[in-house]
Amino acid sequence: MSRLTKEERKDRWAQFEQAHRVRKLPITRQRRAVFAAVLERTDHPSADDIYDSVRRELPGISRMTVYRILANFVSLGLLCKTCHPGSVARFDPKIHHHDHLVCVECGAITDIETERPARVPLPEVRRLGFEIEDYQIHFRGRCAACRQAAPKQAHRQRRKPIQPQRRIRS
Repeated sequence: MSRLTKEERKDRWAQFEQAHRVRKLPITRQRRAVFAAVLERTDHPSADDIYDSVRRELPGISRMTVYRILANFVSLGLLCKTCHPGSVARFDPKIHHHDHLVCVECGAITDIETERPARVPLPEVRRLGFEIEDYQIHFRGRCAACRQAAPKQAHRQRRKPIQPQRRIRS
């Protein structure tokens, strides 16, 4: 993930304050520290990554407090939570639509900014009682660092691709 520009950071802090004002939530030191920690990162940090960062500034903060604050930020629309099979949840300060490259070796997640297709064929899921609200595309493969670290070994011992948990037939 690329670092947010100064203007993007300013906008995100304005969104942070607006969301708290509208919901009449207190803007605490802990909330500010957690939000700042996510905005400063150039990766897609896990809750534990954020906890480790915030703990340096606020040694008394609990892991559970960080988890609750992150969940709250997701529900407020201030952060996106991204998950892929076999990995912990990660948090993304980029809340606009974008897709991800996911390394199956090291778990790194890289943002890719692409134009959304005008029409993505969505599966027919009404008969299952499901309503699609949004979607994300995760392209899985090996990042440049992992490919460079062991190019010959990768061909011999390539990991099995992660299988989808369930396919929906339309």
